Amino acid sequence: MKLTKTLALVASLVITPMVSAASDVANESALKQKLTDTLGVNVMTIQPSPIDGLYQVLTDRGVLYVTKDGAKLFHGNLYDIDNGMKNLTEAALAGPRIALLEPFEDEMLVYKAKNEKHVVTVFTDVDCGYCRKLHHQMQGYNDLGITIRYLAYPRAGIPSANADEMQAVWCAKDPLKAMTEAKAGGNVKAASCDVDIAAQYKLGMSFGVNGTPALILENGTMVPGYQAPAELLRTIESNL
Repeated sequence: MKLTKTLALVASLVITPMVSAASDVANESALKQKLTDTLGVNVMTIQPSPIDGLYQVLTDRGVLYVTKDGAKLFHGNLYDIDNGMKNLTEAALAGPRIALLEPFEDEMLVYKAKNEKHVVTVFTDVDCGYCRKLHHQMQGYNDLGITIRYLAYPRAGIPSANADEMQAVWCAKDPLKAMTEAKAGGNVKAASCDVDIAAQYKLGMSFGVNGTPALILENGTMVPGYQAPAELLRTIESNL
């Protein structure tokens, strides 16, 4: 999807702006306004980037890199070749993801490990094959001390029958049981409640989720795609 179309998808996302790091950004207000007017993004922070002459701009559609005069930008990942190809763009998103997840904790469907050592938040879809595979192995994750928390990311978008199905799961009398039924191919009775599936979906978009499952580790790192229990534990431990 082209950048302009991708950015336009989240123009309506409402996220409380964080305090911008303005100390080295002389034209911050003008640059924020230009990006908002041109791209329809919500700018949360602007600060110097690891590349001289560029600002690193955190928006509700991820990180952008913009020239100091605001004339040019690029949208992509920045890597540190001399530091094991560390993804600096992903690192810039990690902290804000943790903060932005907090308001959604009461809406998460939590499969808690008895001997909890780690917590992983998963953007999931009830119809996604690999999401169903992950759910089928829930006991394996829990046995390794990994608690799984679900947020909704209906791949068909909002509104859709897919989103309605996920709304029914979240609003069921027993959401955990309803999720298991839905991921086994069963039909969950339609229901409505105060849970905002659209807000969860838009949150995932702001994190850069473009497929399911998408796993958010405790440090804010996003791991795209399915990982088996033992593999996920290794991934978590390598990110500590």
